[in-house]
Amino acid sequence: MPAERRYGMDHDHYDWSPIVKRDRLEWPNGARIAVCVIVNLEHAEWRGPDGSYEVPNLPGGITPRPFPDYARFSHREYGHRVGIFRVLNVLGKYRIKPTVAMDSFTAASYPYLVKYCLDQGSEIIAHGISVSQMITSEMGEQEEREYIHSSIKAIRRATGTKPRGWLGPEFGESVRTPQLLAEFGVRYVCDFANDEQPYPIKTVEGDLLALPVMLELDDTKALWDRRVPVSRYGALLKESFDVMYRDGRENGRLLVLNLHPWLIGQPHRIRYLDDSLGYIMAKQGVWAATGSEITDWYTVHCRKNEVK
Repeated sequence: MPAERRYGMDHDHYDWSPIVKRDRLEWPNGARIAVCVIVNLEHAEWRGPDGSYEVPNLPGGITPRPFPDYARFSHREYGHRVGIFRVLNVLGKYRIKPTVAMDSFTAASYPYLVKYCLDQGSEIIAHGISVSQMITSEMGEQEEREYIHSSIKAIRRATGTKPRGWLGPEFGESVRTPQLLAEFGVRYVCDFANDEQPYPIKTVEGDLLALPVMLELDDTKALWDRRVPVSRYGALLKESFDVMYRDGRENGRLLVLNLHPWLIGQPHRIRYLDDSLGYIMAKQGVWAATGSEITDWYTVHCRKNEVK
């Protein structure tokens, strides 16, 4: 899709929409803010297949080292073995139903984790094949179709339910991805980071909403990439919530927090997540919900908020 310079946008995925021009968005029971916590369960392959793309310096381990980089592989696997249980315990403490972004490798290889997440009341959404195989525009259309189809099929096989949401590994997309997701029946996508409310994606076939992630509060972006001290990260969660909670008095807001158990589930970090979520959930007018609950509410009650 070549760039097309014009008013507001240079692509056709969605309209430019200044939040100050929208009608009031109202959440259930008059809540000021909806909170959605996405927990990533993603497998780091020893070696991706030929032609696959992995982001340079993928978080984890020490520094990129020659194969086999056991420090990085095992660091990432910590999330599947230990971190996930700490993170889900904290969410359960505050009655926050998780939205678990699970890739195909995890869905097929960790049936215990699939059942454990479901037993905690989690919604499981599709998360590609693995963190080592990211969608890019270097893929051909048929290759991407097969990639998305296999990801959705793996989650459906593991859980018995077709996933309604999608989060690309490392937020990866091609120019075709939103259209293909809609064609495969995905109802919402979490790859965009440009809003504090859901919004519609333009599609030829099917309906698709963006559930925007607060990218700067993503634990890997803050703690790993930017090296924010974990105590400061806990404060950032509270400070961000306070501003959005205040703004939500006039127009409902959405805080989507994206977490990785191999990182935030470490014993020296988990208390900061616990403390921050305790602070958030102690406020009146906070609706903690899954991605599907939020997008279902928006679809039924709030489509009037789309830009006119």
